[in-house]
Amino acid sequence: MASRVSGNSQGLKASVLRLAERIYRRRVRPHRVLSAELATSLCQFSKETGRQIGVLIGRRGTPEHVFVGDANRLWLPDVGRLRAGRGRLRGLRLVHTHLRNEPLSNDDLTDLALLRLDLVVAVTSNSDGHPQLAHCAHLLPEDAVTPWRVLEAVPVHELDIDPLKLVQSLEEEFARASQARVAADGQHQAVLVHISARGSSRSPEACVAELRELCRTAGVGVADVMTQRRHALDARYAVGRGKLEEIVLRANQLGAELLIFDPDLTPAQARAISEATELKVIDRSMLILDIFAQHAKSRDGKLQVELAQMRYTLPRLVAKNTMMSRLMGGIGGRGPGETKLEINRRRARDRIAKLERQLQEVARQRGRRRELRARRGLPVVSIVGYTNAGKSTLLNTLTRGGALVEDKLFATLNPTSRRLRFPRERELIINDTVGFIHDLPKELVSAFRATLEEISETDLLIHVADISADEYRDQIAAVRRVLHDLGLSDLKSVLVFNKIDRLDREEQYERSRPYKEALLLSALEQESTRPLLALVETRLWQEGKPVLRG
Repeated sequence: MASRVSGNSQGLKASVLRLAERIYRRRVRPHRVLSAELATSLCQFSKETGRQIGVLIGRRGTPEHVFVGDANRLWLPDVGRLRAGRGRLRGLRLVHTHLRNEPLSNDDLTDLALLRLDLVVAVTSNSDGHPQLAHCAHLLPEDAVTPWRVLEAVPVHELDIDPLKLVQSLEEEFARASQARVAADGQHQAVLVHISARGSSRSPEACVAELRELCRTAGVGVADVMTQRRHALDARYAVGRGKLEEIVLRANQLGAELLIFDPDLTPAQARAISEATELKVIDRSMLILDIFAQHAKSRDGKLQVELAQMRYTLPRLVAKNTMMSRLMGGIGGRGPGETKLEINRRRARDRIAKLERQLQEVARQRGRRRELRARRGLPVVSIVGYTNAGKSTLLNTLTRGGALVEDKLFATLNPTSRRLRFPRERELIINDTVGFIHDLPKELVSAFRATLEEISETDLLIHVADISADEYRDQIAAVRRVLHDLGLSDLKSVLVFNKIDRLDREEQYERSRPYKEALLLSALEQESTRPLLALVETRLWQEGKPVLRG
Protein backbone atom coordinates (compact mmCIF):
# COMPACT_ATOMS: atom_id res chain seq x y z
CA MET A 1 0.00 0.00 0.00
CA ALA A 2 1.18 3.54 -0.70
CA SER A 3 -0.21 6.89 0.34
CA ARG A 4 0.39 10.39 -1.01
CA VAL A 5 -0.61 13.75 0.40
CA SER A 6 -0.66 17.14 -1.32
CA GLY A 7 0.08 19.67 1.41
CA ASN A 8 2.32 20.20 4.40
CA SER A 9 -0.19 19.76 7.22
CA GLN A 10 1.09 17.14 9.66
CA GLY A 11 -2.45 16.65 10.96
CA LEU A 12 -3.71 15.93 7.45
CA LYS A 13 -0.91 13.47 6.84
CA ALA A 14 -1.69 11.65 10.07
CA SER A 15 -5.38 11.51 9.14
CA VAL A 16 -4.57 10.12 5.72
CA LEU A 17 -2.34 7.44 7.17
CA ARG A 18 -5.06 6.36 9.60
CA LEU A 19 -7.62 6.32 6.79
CA ALA A 20 -5.24 4.36 4.56
CA GLU A 21 -4.73 1.74 7.25
CA ARG A 22 -8.49 1.45 7.75
CA ILE A 23 -9.13 1.18 3.98
CA TYR A 24 -6.40 -1.39 3.53
CA ARG A 25 -8.11 -3.66 6.05
CA ARG A 26 -11.46 -3.32 4.25
CA ARG A 27 -11.02 -5.59 1.31
CA VAL A 28 -13.73 -5.26 -1.33
CA ARG A 29 -15.36 -8.44 -2.59
CA PRO A 30 -13.86 -9.20 -6.05
CA HIS A 31 -17.25 -9.13 -7.80
CA ARG A 32 -18.16 -5.73 -6.35
CA VAL A 33 -16.84 -2.37 -7.54
CA LEU A 34 -16.76 -0.96 -4.00
CA SER A 35 -18.38 -1.53 -0.64
CA ALA A 36 -20.72 0.80 1.22
CA GLU A 37 -18.18 1.07 4.04
CA LEU A 38 -15.41 2.13 1.67
CA ALA A 39 -17.63 4.70 -0.07
CA THR A 40 -18.71 6.15 3.29
CA SER A 41 -15.13 6.41 4.57
CA LEU A 42 -13.98 8.19 1.42
CA CYS A 43 -16.87 10.65 1.35
CA GLN A 44 -16.61 11.56 5.03
CA PHE A 45 -12.88 12.15 4.75
CA SER A 46 -13.42 14.37 1.68
CA LYS A 47 -16.08 16.40 3.52
CA GLU A 48 -13.83 16.90 6.56
CA THR A 49 -10.74 17.93 4.57
CA GLY A 50 -12.25 19.53 1.46
CA ARG A 51 -10.03 17.32 -0.72
CA GLN A 52 -10.55 14.53 -3.20
CA ILE A 53 -9.30 11.13 -2.12
CA GLY A 54 -8.74 8.09 -4.32
CA VAL A 55 -8.06 4.38 -4.03
CA LEU A 56 -6.63 2.00 -6.61
CA ILE A 57 -8.11 -1.45 -6.06
CA GLY A 58 -6.73 -4.67 -7.53
CA ARG A 59 -8.81 -7.41 -9.10
CA ARG A 60 -8.83 -9.40 -5.87
CA GLY A 61 -10.47 -6.46 -4.13
CA THR A 62 -7.33 -5.39 -2.24
CA PRO A 63 -6.60 -1.64 -2.05
CA GLU A 64 -3.16 -1.07 -3.57
CA HIS A 65 -2.74 2.74 -3.33
CA VAL A 66 -4.42 5.47 -1.29
CA PHE A 67 -3.75 9.08 -2.35
CA VAL A 68 -5.09 12.58 -1.73
CA GLY A 69 -5.38 15.57 -4.06
CA ASP A 70 -6.99 18.97 -3.69
CA ALA A 71 -10.57 20.11 -4.17
CA ASN A 72 -10.38 19.87 -7.97
CA ARG A 73 -8.27 16.90 -8.94
CA LEU A 74 -6.05 13.96 -7.98
CA TRP A 75 -2.45 13.14 -8.83
CA LEU A 76 -2.18 9.42 -9.38
CA PRO A 77 0.94 7.59 -8.22
CA ASP A 78 3.31 5.80 -10.57
CA VAL A 79 1.66 2.39 -10.92
CA GLY A 80 4.31 0.96 -13.29
CA ARG A 81 3.71 -1.75 -15.87
CA LEU A 82 1.58 -4.05 -13.80
CA ARG A 83 -0.05 -5.82 -16.74
CA ALA A 84 1.77 -5.64 -20.05
CA GLY A 85 0.83 -7.09 -23.41
CA ARG A 86 -1.63 -6.66 -26.22
CA GLY A 87 -5.27 -6.32 -25.24
CA ARG A 88 -4.57 -6.23 -21.50
CA LEU A 89 -5.83 -3.70 -19.01
CA ARG A 90 -3.97 -2.44 -15.97
CA GLY A 91 -5.53 -4.76 -13.39
CA LEU A 92 -6.52 -1.76 -11.23
CA ARG A 93 -9.71 0.25 -10.88
CA LEU A 94 -9.79 3.82 -9.61
CA VAL A 95 -12.41 4.79 -7.00
CA HIS A 96 -12.33 8.42 -5.86
CA THR A 97 -14.51 11.24 -4.59
CA HIS A 98 -15.86 14.40 -6.18
CA LEU A 99 -16.75 17.32 -3.90
CA ARG A 100 -19.25 19.26 -6.01
CA ASN A 101 -21.53 16.45 -7.23
CA GLU A 102 -19.92 16.76 -10.66
CA PRO A 103 -19.67 13.85 -13.15
CA LEU A 104 -16.44 12.31 -14.37
CA SER A 105 -13.98 14.98 -15.45
CA ASN A 106 -11.77 15.02 -18.52
CA ASP A 107 -8.81 14.25 -16.22
CA ASP A 108 -10.60 11.14 -14.97
CA LEU A 109 -11.23 9.88 -18.50
CA THR A 110 -7.70 10.72 -19.60
CA ASP A 111 -6.26 8.76 -16.66
CA LEU A 112 -8.56 5.88 -17.56
CA ALA A 113 -7.22 5.74 -21.11
CA LEU A 114 -3.55 6.57 -20.51
CA LEU A 115 -3.16 4.09 -17.64
CA ARG A 116 -5.54 1.54 -19.21
CA LEU A 117 -7.40 1.16 -15.94
CA ASP A 118 -10.07 -1.50 -15.59
CA LEU A 119 -12.65 1.05 -14.45
CA VAL A 120 -12.86 4.59 -13.09
CA VAL A 121 -15.52 5.49 -10.50
CA ALA A 122 -16.28 8.93 -9.06
CA VAL A 123 -18.43 8.97 -5.90
CA THR A 124 -20.38 12.10 -4.93
CA SER A 125 -21.85 12.79 -1.51
CA ASN A 126 -24.71 14.74 0.06
CA SER A 127 -24.37 17.61 2.53
CA ASP A 128 -23.97 15.15 5.43
CA GLY A 129 -20.96 13.45 3.80
CA HIS A 130 -22.80 10.24 2.92
CA PRO A 131 -22.24 8.66 -0.52
CA GLN A 132 -24.86 9.54 -3.10
CA LEU A 133 -24.14 8.78 -6.78
CA ALA A 134 -21.50 6.67 -8.55
CA HIS A 135 -20.29 7.81 -11.97
CA CYS A 136 -18.48 5.02 -13.87
CA ALA A 137 -16.60 4.65 -17.17
CA HIS A 138 -14.56 1.96 -18.92
CA LEU A 139 -12.53 1.70 -22.12
CA LEU A 140 -13.85 0.58 -25.50
CA PRO A 141 -12.18 -1.25 -28.43
CA GLU A 142 -10.66 0.75 -31.28
CA ASP A 143 -13.71 0.70 -33.57
CA ALA A 144 -15.63 2.93 -31.16
CA VAL A 145 -16.10 6.63 -31.84
CA THR A 146 -14.63 7.54 -28.45
CA PRO A 147 -12.08 5.48 -26.50
CA TRP A 148 -14.37 5.11 -23.46
CA ARG A 149 -17.97 4.59 -22.42
CA VAL A 150 -19.45 6.69 -19.61
CA LEU A 151 -22.22 4.80 -17.81
CA GLU A 152 -25.34 6.39 -16.39
CA ALA A 153 -24.88 7.58 -12.82
CA VAL A 154 -26.64 5.42 -10.22
CA PRO A 155 -26.96 5.57 -6.43
CA VAL A 156 -23.96 3.94 -4.79
CA HIS A 157 -26.07 1.24 -3.11
CA GLU A 158 -27.53 0.29 -6.55
CA LEU A 159 -24.13 -0.10 -8.24
CA ASP A 160 -24.26 -3.74 -9.33
CA ILE A 161 -21.44 -3.93 -11.94
CA ASP A 162 -19.33 -7.08 -11.72
CA PRO A 163 -15.83 -5.68 -12.45
CA LEU A 164 -14.31 -9.11 -13.14
CA LYS A 165 -16.89 -10.03 -15.78
CA LEU A 166 -16.67 -6.56 -17.32
CA VAL A 167 -12.89 -6.69 -17.55
CA GLN A 168 -12.92 -10.23 -18.95
CA SER A 169 -15.32 -9.25 -21.73
CA LEU A 170 -13.35 -6.08 -22.51
CA GLU A 171 -10.01 -7.89 -22.69
CA GLU A 172 -11.53 -10.53 -24.96
CA GLU A 173 -12.73 -7.76 -27.30
CA PHE A 174 -9.33 -6.06 -27.23
CA ALA A 175 -7.58 -9.38 -27.90
CA ARG A 176 -9.85 -10.21 -30.85
CA ALA A 177 -9.26 -6.79 -32.39
CA SER A 178 -5.51 -7.13 -31.82
CA GLN A 179 -5.35 -10.63 -33.34
CA ALA A 180 -7.40 -9.54 -36.35
CA ARG A 181 -5.06 -6.61 -36.88
CA VAL A 182 -1.93 -8.77 -36.66
CA ALA A 183 -3.46 -11.44 -38.90
CA ALA A 184 -4.33 -8.81 -41.48
CA ASP A 185 -0.87 -7.35 -41.90
CA GLY A 186 1.51 -9.20 -39.58
CA GLN A 187 3.17 -5.89 -38.70
CA HIS A 188 3.82 -3.80 -35.65
CA GLN A 189 1.39 -0.90 -35.54
CA ALA A 190 2.57 2.69 -35.20
CA VAL A 191 1.04 6.13 -34.88
CA LEU A 192 2.94 8.65 -37.00
CA VAL A 193 3.40 12.12 -35.50
CA HIS A 194 4.38 14.89 -37.94
CA ILE A 195 5.16 18.35 -36.61
CA SER A 196 5.17 21.08 -39.22
CA ALA A 197 7.28 23.99 -38.05
CA ARG A 198 6.63 27.45 -39.46
CA GLY A 199 8.89 28.21 -42.41
CA SER A 200 9.34 24.59 -43.47
CA SER A 201 10.07 24.23 -47.18
CA ARG A 202 8.14 20.96 -47.56
CA SER A 203 4.41 20.44 -47.29
CA PRO A 204 3.10 18.31 -44.40
CA GLU A 205 1.37 16.02 -46.92
CA ALA A 206 4.66 15.26 -48.68
CA CYS A 207 6.47 14.61 -45.39
CA VAL A 208 3.73 12.26 -44.18
CA ALA A 209 3.63 10.41 -47.51
CA GLU A 210 7.39 9.82 -47.35
CA LEU A 211 7.16 8.74 -43.70
CA ARG A 212 4.44 6.25 -44.65
CA GLU A 213 6.71 4.86 -47.37
CA LEU A 214 9.56 4.53 -44.88
CA CYS A 215 7.23 2.59 -42.59
CA ARG A 216 6.18 0.30 -45.44
CA THR A 217 9.82 -0.39 -46.25
CA ALA A 218 10.60 -1.08 -42.58
CA GLY A 219 7.64 -3.46 -42.23
CA VAL A 220 5.71 -1.21 -39.84
CA GLY A 221 1.95 -0.79 -40.15
CA VAL A 222 0.52 2.72 -39.88
CA ALA A 223 -2.46 2.77 -37.53
CA ASP A 224 -3.02 6.53 -37.74
CA VAL A 225 -1.31 9.84 -38.48
CA MET A 226 -1.39 12.81 -36.11
CA THR A 227 -0.17 16.22 -37.31
CA GLN A 228 0.41 19.54 -35.63
CA ARG A 229 1.55 22.95 -36.86
CA ARG A 230 3.79 24.84 -34.45
CA HIS A 231 5.93 27.96 -34.51
CA ALA A 232 8.72 25.80 -33.04
CA LEU A 233 9.00 22.37 -31.47
CA ASP A 234 8.20 22.19 -27.77
CA ALA A 235 11.48 21.91 -25.88
CA ARG A 236 10.23 19.04 -23.70
CA TYR A 237 7.61 17.04 -25.59
CA ALA A 238 8.03 18.36 -29.16
CA VAL A 239 4.22 18.61 -29.52
CA GLY A 240 3.22 19.98 -26.12
CA ARG A 241 1.74 18.09 -23.18
CA GLY A 242 -1.92 18.31 -24.25
CA LYS A 243 -1.25 17.08 -27.79
CA LEU A 244 0.94 14.27 -26.44
CA GLU A 245 -1.94 13.05 -24.27
CA GLU A 246 -4.21 13.08 -27.33
CA ILE A 247 -1.63 11.08 -29.30
CA VAL A 248 -1.22 8.49 -26.56
CA LEU A 249 -4.99 8.16 -26.16
CA ARG A 250 -5.32 7.46 -29.88
CA ALA A 251 -2.44 4.97 -29.83
CA ASN A 252 -3.97 3.10 -26.90
CA GLN A 253 -7.36 3.00 -28.59
CA LEU A 254 -5.85 1.58 -31.79
CA GLY A 255 -3.61 -0.88 -30.00
CA ALA A 256 -0.50 0.77 -31.48
CA GLU A 257 2.75 0.05 -29.66
CA LEU A 258 5.02 2.54 -31.40
CA LEU A 259 5.18 6.32 -31.88
CA ILE A 260 7.24 7.60 -34.83
CA PHE A 261 8.06 11.33 -34.79
CA ASP A 262 9.02 13.55 -37.71
CA PRO A 263 11.18 15.62 -37.52
CA ASP A 264 13.86 14.11 -35.32
CA LEU A 265 13.73 14.36 -31.55
CA THR A 266 16.53 15.59 -29.35
CA PRO A 267 17.79 13.09 -26.73
CA ALA A 268 15.99 15.12 -24.02
CA GLN A 269 12.69 15.10 -25.95
CA ALA A 270 12.90 11.37 -26.66
CA ARG A 271 13.58 10.71 -22.97
CA ALA A 272 10.71 12.93 -21.77
CA ILE A 273 8.19 11.41 -24.19
CA SER A 274 9.26 7.88 -23.25
CA GLU A 275 8.80 8.70 -19.56
CA ALA A 276 5.34 10.16 -20.22
CA THR A 277 4.06 7.05 -22.03
CA GLU A 278 4.59 3.31 -22.03
CA LEU A 279 4.87 3.23 -25.83
CA LYS A 280 8.10 2.79 -27.73
CA VAL A 281 9.24 6.12 -29.17
CA ILE A 282 11.49 6.55 -32.21
CA ASP A 283 12.02 9.29 -34.78
CA ARG A 284 12.57 9.44 -38.53
CA SER A 285 16.34 8.98 -38.35
CA MET A 286 16.01 5.90 -36.17
CA LEU A 287 13.47 4.48 -38.63
CA ILE A 288 15.89 5.04 -41.53
CA LEU A 289 18.68 3.42 -39.52
CA ASP A 290 16.45 0.40 -38.95
CA ILE A 291 15.76 0.13 -42.69
CA PHE A 292 19.49 0.25 -43.40
CA ALA A 293 20.07 -2.45 -40.79
CA GLN A 294 17.47 -4.69 -42.46
CA HIS A 295 19.00 -4.23 -45.92
CA ALA A 296 22.68 -4.45 -45.02
CA LYS A 297 23.95 -7.80 -46.34
CA SER A 298 27.67 -7.36 -46.95
CA ARG A 299 30.30 -7.02 -44.26
CA ASP A 300 31.01 -3.43 -45.31
CA GLY A 301 27.35 -2.48 -45.17
CA LYS A 302 26.83 -4.04 -41.75
CA LEU A 303 29.86 -2.22 -40.34
CA GLN A 304 28.64 1.11 -41.72
CA VAL A 305 25.11 0.66 -40.38
CA GLU A 306 26.30 -0.43 -36.94
CA LEU A 307 28.60 2.59 -36.73
CA ALA A 308 25.74 4.92 -37.65
CA GLN A 309 23.49 3.30 -35.04
CA MET A 310 26.14 3.53 -32.32
CA ARG A 311 26.78 7.20 -33.06
CA TYR A 312 23.06 7.90 -32.98
CA THR A 313 22.50 5.94 -29.75
CA LEU A 314 25.46 7.22 -27.70
CA PRO A 315 23.97 10.62 -26.69
CA ARG A 316 20.64 8.91 -25.99
CA LEU A 317 21.96 6.43 -23.44
CA VAL A 318 20.26 7.15 -20.12
CA ALA A 319 20.55 5.57 -16.71
CA LYS A 320 17.72 3.29 -15.65
CA ASN A 321 19.22 3.18 -12.15
CA THR A 322 22.47 4.01 -10.42
CA MET A 323 23.31 0.55 -9.15
CA MET A 324 27.01 -0.24 -9.23
CA SER A 325 27.76 -3.01 -11.66
CA ARG A 326 31.33 -3.52 -10.50
CA LEU A 327 33.80 -2.21 -7.93
CA MET A 328 37.29 -1.09 -8.78
CA GLY A 329 40.17 -2.09 -6.51
CA GLY A 330 43.82 -1.19 -6.13
CA ILE A 331 45.65 2.00 -5.23
CA GLY A 332 43.88 4.98 -6.69
CA GLY A 333 41.00 2.82 -7.80
CA ARG A 334 38.99 2.56 -4.63
CA GLY A 335 35.59 4.10 -4.32
CA PRO A 336 32.12 3.62 -5.75
CA GLY A 337 33.34 2.46 -9.17
CA GLU A 338 31.46 3.01 -12.41
CA THR A 339 27.72 3.18 -12.80
CA LYS A 340 26.00 1.02 -15.36
CA LEU A 341 25.40 4.10 -17.52
CA GLU A 342 29.09 5.02 -17.52
CA ILE A 343 30.07 1.49 -18.50
CA ASN A 344 27.52 1.45 -21.32
CA ARG A 345 28.83 4.76 -22.66
CA ARG A 346 32.44 3.65 -22.42
CA ARG A 347 31.67 0.39 -24.20
CA ALA A 348 29.78 2.31 -26.90
CA ARG A 349 32.74 4.65 -27.44
CA ASP A 350 35.12 1.67 -27.60
CA ARG A 351 32.87 -0.04 -30.15
CA ILE A 352 32.68 3.13 -32.25
CA ALA A 353 36.47 3.42 -32.30
CA LYS A 354 36.81 -0.22 -33.38
CA LEU A 355 34.24 0.19 -36.16
CA GLU A 356 35.98 3.33 -37.39
CA ARG A 357 39.29 1.44 -37.63
CA GLN A 358 37.64 -1.38 -39.58
CA LEU A 359 35.98 1.08 -41.97
CA GLN A 360 39.28 2.85 -42.52
CA GLU A 361 40.65 -0.47 -43.75
CA VAL A 362 37.60 -0.82 -46.00
CA ALA A 363 38.35 2.65 -47.41
CA ARG A 364 41.97 1.66 -48.10
CA GLN A 365 40.82 -1.49 -49.94
CA ARG A 366 38.41 0.56 -52.04
CA GLY A 367 41.20 3.00 -52.79
CA ARG A 368 43.47 0.20 -54.05
CA ARG A 369 40.70 -1.06 -56.33
CA ARG A 370 40.19 2.44 -57.70
CA GLU A 371 43.91 2.72 -58.41
CA LEU A 372 43.80 -0.52 -60.42
CA ARG A 373 40.89 0.79 -62.47
CA ALA A 374 42.68 4.09 -63.03
CA ARG A 375 45.82 2.32 -64.31
CA ARG A 376 43.69 0.45 -66.82
CA GLY A 377 42.34 3.80 -68.07
CA LEU A 378 38.66 2.83 -67.74
CA PRO A 379 36.23 5.74 -67.30
CA VAL A 380 33.91 5.51 -64.28
CA VAL A 381 30.24 6.50 -64.32
CA SER A 382 28.11 6.58 -61.13
CA ILE A 383 24.34 6.55 -60.93
CA VAL A 384 23.03 8.76 -58.14
CA GLY A 385 19.58 9.93 -57.20
CA TYR A 386 16.78 9.97 -54.69
CA THR A 387 15.93 6.66 -53.12
CA ASN A 388 13.55 4.51 -55.18
CA ALA A 389 14.05 6.66 -58.29
CA GLY A 390 14.97 3.59 -60.37
CA LYS A 391 18.78 3.62 -60.24
CA SER A 392 19.21 -0.16 -59.92
CA THR A 393 16.64 -0.79 -62.64
CA LEU A 394 18.56 1.50 -64.98
CA LEU A 395 21.83 -0.30 -64.15
CA ASN A 396 20.24 -3.66 -64.97
CA THR A 397 18.80 -2.37 -68.24
CA LEU A 398 22.13 -0.91 -69.35
CA THR A 399 24.35 -3.84 -68.30
CA ARG A 400 22.05 -6.82 -67.62
CA GLY A 401 23.83 -6.82 -64.28
CA GLY A 402 21.19 -8.52 -62.13
CA ALA A 403 21.35 -5.94 -59.31
CA LEU A 404 18.67 -6.15 -56.62
CA VAL A 405 15.54 -4.24 -57.61
CA GLU A 406 12.65 -3.63 -55.20
CA ASP A 407 9.87 -1.07 -54.98
CA LYS A 408 11.17 0.05 -51.59
CA LEU A 409 13.28 2.82 -50.18
CA PHE A 410 17.00 2.09 -49.73
CA ALA A 411 16.87 -1.36 -51.35
CA THR A 412 20.51 -0.82 -52.45
CA LEU A 413 23.05 -0.04 -49.73
CA ASN A 414 26.31 -1.30 -51.21
CA PRO A 415 27.67 0.11 -54.47
CA THR A 416 27.28 -2.33 -57.35
CA SER A 417 29.85 -2.06 -60.17
CA ARG A 418 29.38 -3.43 -63.68
CA ARG A 419 31.27 -3.13 -66.96
CA LEU A 420 29.54 -1.56 -69.91
CA ARG A 421 30.96 -2.14 -73.40
CA PHE A 422 30.45 0.32 -76.27
CA PRO A 423 31.17 -0.19 -79.96
CA ARG A 424 34.72 0.45 -81.18
CA GLU A 425 36.17 -1.47 -78.19
CA ARG A 426 35.22 1.11 -75.61
CA GLU A 427 34.48 0.13 -72.00
CA LEU A 428 33.59 1.86 -68.80
CA ILE A 429 32.76 1.00 -65.18
CA ILE A 430 29.26 1.97 -64.05
CA ASN A 431 28.36 2.10 -60.33
CA ASP A 432 25.00 2.00 -58.60
CA THR A 433 25.06 3.92 -55.29
CA VAL A 434 22.98 4.21 -52.14
CA GLY A 435 19.93 6.44 -52.58
CA PHE A 436 19.62 9.86 -50.99
CA ILE A 437 16.67 11.30 -49.09
CA HIS A 438 15.60 14.60 -47.54
CA ASP A 439 17.51 15.26 -44.32
CA LEU A 440 19.61 12.11 -44.57
CA PRO A 441 20.80 11.43 -40.98
CA LYS A 442 24.30 12.85 -40.52
CA GLU A 443 25.33 9.63 -38.76
CA LEU A 444 24.59 7.72 -41.97
CA VAL A 445 26.43 10.19 -44.18
CA SER A 446 29.46 9.95 -41.92
CA ALA A 447 29.36 6.15 -41.67
CA PHE A 448 28.88 5.69 -45.44
CA ARG A 449 31.63 8.13 -46.35
CA ALA A 450 33.84 5.23 -47.50
CA THR A 451 31.07 4.11 -49.84
CA LEU A 452 30.35 7.62 -51.06
CA GLU A 453 34.04 8.07 -51.86
CA GLU A 454 33.35 5.89 -54.89
CA ILE A 455 31.45 8.86 -56.31
CA SER A 456 34.43 11.18 -55.83
CA GLU A 457 36.45 9.12 -58.34
CA THR A 458 33.72 9.33 -60.95
CA ASP A 459 34.22 10.83 -64.39
CA LEU A 460 30.50 11.35 -64.97
CA LEU A 461 27.39 11.30 -62.76
CA ILE A 462 24.03 10.08 -64.01
CA HIS A 463 21.49 11.80 -61.78
CA VAL A 464 18.26 9.76 -61.95
CA ALA A 465 15.05 11.50 -60.88
CA ASP A 466 11.53 10.07 -60.68
CA ILE A 467 9.53 12.47 -62.87
CA SER A 468 6.25 10.87 -61.76
CA ALA A 469 6.82 11.82 -58.09
CA ASP A 470 4.80 14.77 -56.82
CA GLU A 471 7.91 16.18 -55.17
CA TYR A 472 10.34 15.55 -58.03
CA ARG A 473 11.75 19.08 -57.90
CA ASP A 474 12.41 18.88 -54.15
CA GLN A 475 14.00 15.45 -54.63
CA ILE A 476 16.36 16.80 -57.29
CA ALA A 477 17.30 19.66 -54.97
CA ALA A 478 17.85 17.25 -52.06
CA VAL A 479 20.26 15.09 -54.11
CA ARG A 480 22.18 18.15 -55.28
CA ARG A 481 22.36 19.39 -51.70
CA VAL A 482 23.88 16.09 -50.50
CA LEU A 483 26.40 16.15 -53.37
CA HIS A 484 27.33 19.71 -52.44
CA ASP A 485 27.79 18.75 -48.79
CA LEU A 486 30.10 15.94 -49.89
CA GLY A 487 32.11 18.33 -52.05
CA LEU A 488 31.04 16.62 -55.28
CA SER A 489 28.91 19.32 -56.88
CA ASP A 490 31.61 20.15 -59.46
CA LEU A 491 31.53 16.71 -61.10
CA LYS A 492 30.16 16.48 -64.64
CA SER A 493 26.61 15.16 -64.53
CA VAL A 494 23.66 14.20 -66.68
CA LEU A 495 20.10 14.64 -65.37
CA VAL A 496 17.81 11.77 -66.38
CA PHE A 497 14.06 11.73 -65.77
CA ASN A 498 12.91 8.16 -65.20
CA LYS A 499 9.42 6.57 -65.11
CA ILE A 500 8.01 8.56 -68.02
CA ASP A 501 5.71 5.59 -68.70
CA ARG A 502 3.58 6.78 -65.78
CA LEU A 503 2.80 10.15 -67.38
CA ASP A 504 1.24 11.30 -70.64
CA ARG A 505 3.34 13.34 -73.10
CA GLU A 506 1.86 16.67 -72.12
CA GLU A 507 2.67 16.18 -68.43
CA GLN A 508 6.15 14.90 -69.30
CA TYR A 509 6.77 18.11 -71.23
CA GLU A 510 5.42 20.41 -68.50
CA ARG A 511 7.48 18.76 -65.76
CA SER A 512 10.74 18.56 -67.69
CA ARG A 513 10.52 22.01 -69.34
CA PRO A 514 12.53 23.84 -66.58
CA TYR A 515 15.36 21.32 -67.05
CA LYS A 516 16.48 22.00 -70.60
CA GLU A 517 19.28 19.40 -70.88
CA ALA A 518 17.50 16.54 -69.08
CA LEU A 519 16.88 13.23 -70.84
CA LEU A 520 13.57 11.40 -70.53
CA LEU A 521 13.40 7.61 -70.41
CA SER A 522 11.84 4.57 -68.79
CA ALA A 523 14.44 2.34 -67.18
CA LEU A 524 12.19 -0.63 -67.95
CA GLU A 525 12.48 -0.06 -71.71
CA GLN A 526 15.93 -0.63 -73.19
CA GLU A 527 15.15 1.27 -76.38
CA SER A 528 14.48 4.49 -74.41
CA THR A 529 17.98 4.37 -72.90
CA ARG A 530 19.82 4.73 -76.25
CA PRO A 531 19.97 8.57 -76.12
CA LEU A 532 21.55 8.26 -72.66
CA LEU A 533 24.22 5.85 -73.91
CA ALA A 534 25.00 8.15 -76.84
CA LEU A 535 25.33 11.14 -74.53
CA VAL A 536 27.58 9.23 -72.09
CA GLU A 537 29.84 8.16 -74.97
CA THR A 538 30.05 11.74 -76.24
CA ARG A 539 30.85 13.12 -72.79
CA LEU A 540 33.56 10.53 -72.04
CA TRP A 541 35.34 10.21 -75.37
CA GLN A 542 36.64 12.95 -77.63
CA GLU A 543 38.42 12.10 -80.89
CA GLY A 544 38.49 8.47 -79.84
CA LYS A 545 40.27 9.14 -76.53
CA PRO A 546 38.71 8.89 -73.06
CA VAL A 547 38.23 12.14 -71.17
CA LEU A 548 39.11 11.23 -67.59
CA ARG A 549 39.15 13.23 -64.37
CA GLY A 550 42.39 14.88 -63.29
